[in-house]
Amino acid sequence: MAKKAAEQKAPKRLKVTLVRSTIGFNETQAKTVEGMGLRRIRHTVELPDTPATRGMIHKVRHLVEVTE
Repeated sequence: MAKKAAEQKAPKRLKVTLVRSTIGFNETQAKTVEGMGLRRIRHTVELPDTPATRGMIHKVRHLVEVTE
């Protein structure tokens, strides 16, 4: 059983950087940025490449920059 766990690939990671302020945008967008762990402009976090993360990025795509 240990071999199967070791054979599984680690999920891909996405680097997300906040490039614009959330001031002046919808409050739910600011909460989404906060939920992603971004705190200030030019702050970068690594997040797993999951459908939930992709949805959050899509919601605030005008505020963030994504690299793989």
